[in-house]
Order: sequence, then C-alpha cells, then structure tokens
Amino acid sequence: MGEFSSSSSFSSSLITTVVSLLVLLTGSSSAQLSTDFYEKSCPNVFSVVNSVVKSAVQKEKRMGASLLRLHFHDCFVQGCDGSILLDDTSSFTGEKTAGPNINSVRGYEVIDSIKSKVEATCPGVISCADIVAIAARDSVVLLGGPTWEVKVGRRDSKTASLSAANNGQLPPPTSTLTNLINRFQAKGLSTKDMVVLSGAHSIGQARCTVFRDRIYNETSNIDSSFAKLRQGNCPRTNGSGDNNLAPLDLKTPTFFDNAYFKNLIAKKGLLHSDQVLYNGGSTDSLVESYSKNPQSFNGDFVAAMIRMGDITPLTGSKGEIRKNCRKPN
Repeated sequence: MGEFSSSSSFSSSLITTVVSLLVLLTGSSSAQLSTDFYEKSCPNVFSVVNSVVKSAVQKEKRMGASLLRLHFHDCFVQGCDGSILLDDTSSFTGEKTAGPNINSVRGYEVIDSIKSKVEATCPGVISCADIVAIAARDSVVLLGGPTWEVKVGRRDSKTASLSAANNGQLPPPTSTLTNLINRFQAKGLSTKDMVVLSGAHSIGQARCTVFRDRIYNETSNIDSSFAKLRQGNCPRTNGSGDNNLAPLDLKTPTFFDNAYFKNLIAKKGLLHSDQVLYNGGSTDSLVESYSKNPQSFNGDFVAAMIRMGDITPLTGSKGEIRKNCRKPN
C-alpha cells in the first residue's frame, strides 16, 4: 500500500474503481444460478425438500412423475419462475386452467407442504421456483433415476398468464416431430435434449383423452396388440372414460429407466408425440442409442435437465421470494 500513499487522489480513484468492480461482480454473481446459492442462508434446504418428496412418492409413486412434469410445465411458460403455481387473482388469470395443465398437472399440494416446512426453517429465503426444480430431481432419484446437483437462485414471478400457457409453447400430445423440435429449440434446447427429456415418460401416466386418437385412429405406427390393450381402458366415445389412466411406459411405469425407448422401437409409445420420435425420422438413431445404452440416457438426461432449469430464470432483484407459492406477496 505504501507506494500509493503519496497521491491521495490516486488512492481515492483506486478505491472507487475497486468498489465499482466489487459491485459489478456481486451483481453478476447474484444474477447467476449456482449449486451453492443457499449454502450460507439455508444449508439444509435440500434435505427438507427431499424429506417431503420422499414421503409423497412413497405414498403414491405417480407423484414423482407429476413433480417432474410440474417443473417442465413451469419452465416452458415464462421460464423457470414458479408462475405455474399461482392461483388466479383479480388482476390475472394464471396457468393452472390452461389447456395443457387443467385436470393434468398435479403436485401443487406437495409444493405447498415443502414451502411451509422451508419457511419454518429459513423464512423468506427459498423460492418456489427452486423448490419445484429440487423436487423434480428428487423425484427422479427416488424412482431409480440418476442424480445431479440442482442449480438454484431462481426467484418467483409475481404474475402468471393463461394466454401464455395456452399459446403453444408447451407441445401437445398430438405434436409432429417438427413441432416438437421447434418448440424445444425456441427454449434453447436441442433436438437431442428434446428426445432425452421425452424419456421422462419412463414414469407416470396419461389420461385416455390424450391418447384415444392414437389407439383408435392410427394404424401405421402402433402395435395392434398394444392398441387393443389400451382400448380396454379407454372407450372410443369422447367423454366416456376420459380420465381413465394408462402408464406411459408399458414395462416399468414406476421406475425411471430407458424402457421408454424400447417401447418406441416396438411401436408401443402411448402418445402420438412419443411415437413420432421413432417413425423413420431424424431422431430414430437417438432412440435406438438410448434403448441400448442406459448410461448414455442417464448422462444426457441430467445435462438436459440442467439446461432446462436454466430457461430464463428470474434472478438478482427481479421477481420475489413468495411466502405462499399460490399467491404473490
């Protein structure tokens, strides 16, 4: 320090520069997600989330798939900002009643339970958006899938939009391959990401209303015995048995593995948007690869989930940390 003491103006200028740099660095770091974001402010957040998710999945294994899907449906509309959790208010109609979500997306009560426990431990610190991201990872692990370090530091949206959730950002079960590729690319995700994330359909169930057309009207790319099996629980008539459920993965519906891709090769994908991944198109080779190599599937799935969690999060001073995940503060 001695060599700068002869010039007070220089020293003052240097201090100002250093302080400015620190402010810039602090600002930029707060605007980035990181795996250790809560290391000092709430170090046990991951164990708190895990305990609630574990209890919910033990009670109903399907809930693991539902929590994973909740994260996907949150991130694809407005980014990973917890907007899907907001109930309607006098100033906006939220995403819950949008076509892709109503009578379909579930797990809100589990998120509420996690939030109440987290608030009791670390009030005003953990965002609902981060809870959704952590719960999705824990669900995959609890059902036999791979683990990864979840990046956190997201903040919560103060608003949600029914029109945004209805405007086609979420790919419907009737999607063509081109449509799937385009919708994922619009979110910064590659075709490979799209195929591997579709492998999340290794777990969970779908309602008759979303696969009825496939099992009755498609003939060229569906195994006839599989179609007949699914018809047994899904009547042809619209409105009849619409909410009857069938597993997305015929072989191991409550275990996260690569059987989904084997089903596609056997023409036993439940949804049209599943089977188009293996129908003589550009993604056939990826499906074949993942069907043979579970390690490759797990590794690529982890990388894609981390990328999905990076879709336009609110960070820094944007948004808020909601006290109640269902309503803005």
